[in-house]
Amino acid sequence: MEPRYGVRVTDARGSAGRGRRRGELTVANIARLAGVSPPTVSRVLNGRSGVATDTRRRIEDLLREHGYRRPAMVAPSPGVEVVFYHLLSDIAIEMMRGVQEVLKDHDLSVGFIDVLACAWPDRSWTDYLLARRPIGVIATHPHFTSDQLAQLSASRIPLVALDPTGQPDHEMASVGAANWSGAVAATRHLLNLGHRRIGVIGGPDSFLCARERLEACRAAMETAGVPVDPRLVRTGRFFFEDGLTLGGELLGRSDRPTAVLCGNDLQALGLYEAARLAGLRIPDDVSVVGFDGVGVTNWCGPPMTTVRQPFREMGAAAASLLLTLIAGQTPAHTRIELPTTLVVRGSTAPPASG
Repeated sequence: MEPRYGVRVTDARGSAGRGRRRGELTVANIARLAGVSPPTVSRVLNGRSGVATDTRRRIEDLLREHGYRRPAMVAPSPGVEVVFYHLLSDIAIEMMRGVQEVLKDHDLSVGFIDVLACAWPDRSWTDYLLARRPIGVIATHPHFTSDQLAQLSASRIPLVALDPTGQPDHEMASVGAANWSGAVAATRHLLNLGHRRIGVIGGPDSFLCARERLEACRAAMETAGVPVDPRLVRTGRFFFEDGLTLGGELLGRSDRPTAVLCGNDLQALGLYEAARLAGLRIPDDVSVVGFDGVGVTNWCGPPMTTVRQPFREMGAAAASLLLTLIAGQTPAHTRIELPTTLVVRGSTAPPASG
């Protein structure tokens, strides 16, 4: 009989699970190896508190070492959790809308966890997640550890990475946006306007998307015969404050750039403030390009030229991919990359003469 939420839970072979195959370890086996009681192992598997840190780590190591997976007959709750990590509210909302649009037809509830905003002193966010017993997880969190992945795998919870920060390091199904082509389009836009002295404020080096955007800018400029001046390149966090500080450094130079490409819209908004403090006008004195396409970019003065990421569509694609995994099927593609779009507004113009 099919569950009421329209998705049948299956094992790795694609058929409905009915317990554990011969030779597979049970919770009791793991408990004996760890020198604890079976309920203690169950608390770790379900993300519950009340387990000492050393004991929890010992159990997690054994679960990973022996490839333990909870029997498929243990029915999870009919819900999907979306894990965020310090994202702008409108980005998160757009992603959630895309997820909801797909899952509503399957009678699946949608919840969310903001990892950075919440703190659990006695357990990790993955423990909290497991305690909610979701049927699947969509995560924008860019820093999964091997322990966290093993914990989710042992609990038989399918995972899809929804990764605006870049393709995940670990092998997992993922949905992202075309960062390279978006950055190339933004750079060519400034070159076509006549800019040759172009500054760049990039994102964290640890994020693949930040490296992609910076390298795409370099490639586009080198192709045009205008290499990037390394003195006009800065990197920092995807925060307003970093755009303000780094933008102030660039605009304070005697040979300041006539245009600046920013790693995301928050950095670009910080650059807006840096220009205001320096007594410079956008785009008369400096052109500005952001990346993301959040709603506020259409309301600032002047409206910002930016590269739009299709966050709602990314959320919908992640939800569809997750449904395939929940059904025990192998997706046609485990990596989906959606196109970005350059949106030209009032923050870019030809450079001032002289």
